[in-house]
Amino acid sequence: MTDAATESALYTASEVEARTGVPATTLRQWERRYGLPNPRRNASGYRLYGQHDLDCIQYILQRVDEGVAVGRAAELARDHFAAPLSPHQTLVDDLTRALLHPDHPQAVRLLDHAHSRLSVEEVLMGIIQPALVQIGTRWERGEITIAHEHQASAFLRARIGQLLDMAGSSAFGPVLVAACAPGEFHELGLMVLSLVLRRRGLQVHYLGANTPLADLAMFARQMGARAVLVTLNTEEPLEAFRQQQRDLAGLNMPVFLGGLLMNRRPELAPELGGRYLGPNAVEAAEQLIRALHLPGIQGGTA
Repeated sequence: MTDAATESALYTASEVEARTGVPATTLRQWERRYGLPNPRRNASGYRLYGQHDLDCIQYILQRVDEGVAVGRAAELARDHFAAPLSPHQTLVDDLTRALLHPDHPQAVRLLDHAHSRLSVEEVLMGIIQPALVQIGTRWERGEITIAHEHQASAFLRARIGQLLDMAGSSAFGPVLVAACAPGEFHELGLMVLSLVLRRRGLQVHYLGANTPLADLAMFARQMGARAVLVTLNTEEPLEAFRQQQRDLAGLNMPVFLGGLLMNRRPELAPELGGRYLGPNAVEAAEQLIRALHLPGIQGGTA
């Protein structure tokens, strides 16, 4: 999987049962009676559940605990998790179509048009991120192959990389070092947050994927960093992070944590010696700035 696919990590029925306590037989009954959850099937016919399915199951369980009948709880879950349309939905749909065709010249034209009308943050959060979610959802449903998802993610990674380079890095702002956890190769979320922070005047040293924590700590000290930012998107890098966690213990600076894994399991942050920033890149940047007491840092420009 690459970045869009990690938006839609998949779980077997036994894994879902372990996470939610709902037996696989009950999940199949709910699926048949209420249409929720709505797993895809792999080539062998086994059900695979996405994070959206897990969220729906947890929501149903919460409503049932409140005394709501299961059927009614499923209706409420369907309404609750209905995806809100982006105010730029036509552009999002057109970009998704161009990326999956693939028609990269058209994707470039669409993004150039978006940048002529919107701020960088609005393009990132209102167009690129919804397109990534659409692509991940289509992969989860088996409508596209992993090859389609790979090339779409590669295009967007290159595009965001260009924006990151264009944003530069303030020669005078506070220093932040940003890296993916050891064993973590999905960079898009970290790139987006690094871009937002650079546009707010921070000197962000972007180290990228699969960064050993000892090297991250050494670099942060050499740069005189005020803080480090580490992202984890999947379960795989978690064990490596735990094994290397002691390398961050003596940093004497805040460790901020983000990524899809942290969005799903924010309770991990204290255990990993860090502070969770939240799922929205713009809000996460503002929270980081407040936590570092940087009132002079300005917001991004259009």
